[in-house]
Amino acid sequence: MVRSVREVYDEGQAAGRLRVPLAAWRWAAGSGLVPPADAGPGLWSRAAVEAADPEAVRAALRGPIGAGVAADRLTEALGEPLRCRPRVTAAAVGHLAGAGLLVRLGGGAEFPDVHPDQVAALARRRDLSALLDRHVPLGPDQAARRLGVRRVDFDQVVRLGWVAPAGSVEIDYKRQGGVTTVPLYCAEDVALLPVVRPLVGWRAVYAAPAGARSPLAALDPVVPGRDWALLAEMARMARMARVGRAAVARWRCRHADFPAPVGGTDVHPQFDRAAAVAWLLAYDKIGVPVGMPSASLVVVGAGRRTFQFRLDDPRLVLADGAEGQDQLSGWSTNADADELAALTAEASGASVSRLTAPATEPLAVLGEVRVIERLR
Repeated sequence: MVRSVREVYDEGQAAGRLRVPLAAWRWAAGSGLVPPADAGPGLWSRAAVEAADPEAVRAALRGPIGAGVAADRLTEALGEPLRCRPRVTAAAVGHLAGAGLLVRLGGGAEFPDVHPDQVAALARRRDLSALLDRHVPLGPDQAARRLGVRRVDFDQVVRLGWVAPAGSVEIDYKRQGGVTTVPLYCAEDVALLPVVRPLVGWRAVYAAPAGARSPLAALDPVVPGRDWALLAEMARMARMARVGRAAVARWRCRHADFPAPVGGTDVHPQFDRAAAVAWLLAYDKIGVPVGMPSASLVVVGAGRRTFQFRLDDPRLVLADGAEGQDQLSGWSTNADADELAALTAEASGASVSRLTAPATEPLAVLGEVRVIERLR
């Protein structure tokens, strides 16, 4: 009896041939320690497997970590999420592995075990926020957090037809209702909403207190197939590029692939919003916000001690006259809000030293600081 010799190996057979754990072979393949699959997707030739060093493959694998631990480490790398960033979940780690950013060493595809060194390398990437938005869909509660609004406001966003589910997942709540299908939304689409809907009063939505009716409830849903935008609105979408309607009109003349009008008039043409957004993204005229813009507020307290606070989405409204009060608002951590309130409550009070926002010169506003209102 002639025994046939295997010529092609999948990952399990390759690990068995070298007598190493399957996780070790997966890590060796994912990290480039062994040659890439040369006999088809996920398949290696006998020559490639036999050329691998079993001891090196075995030694390269340190103890894998679970998806939950990896999620905690990535959340920590993001820093304090403030208003706009949900925690990284174990399911998100599964999506990152599915996108090829992490190697699944074991466990299920939804909640894989991964290599701690690879998680650490991913955590150090400056584009970690963008990678999460690109590859990890969000449930409704997570999407509301990413947008920086209440869940009731995000439900209105869905009702208005501004975002649509990109998929769904079934979750078993066991004693709380059994299996429920939960829609999932593209995080990039959610994060882009304030950019692509510039005529919406987002500041009022952000500031809506708990229990209040959503400011979006009074708006009418978009008519399917008629979600259009004027050139002026496209200019407002690209306001970070500091352009106006005339600049957008020049883009239209200069670029042959600029979206064609779908309605309106020759003077005021209308464009399909999705096509307009896709074009603006492709030409880097707009970008996906990774969070709210932030500013640094330096306050001088008792004994001339200085205190620095971070404000997200800062807004400074200067009074018309010297007798009026300038008003500065923004989102901060609870700890910063508590400390600022305590400083202003002291008998000696506190005053602004400077306010610095990105792409602006530092601004000093003379006078004492008083906390008018706080929203949690």
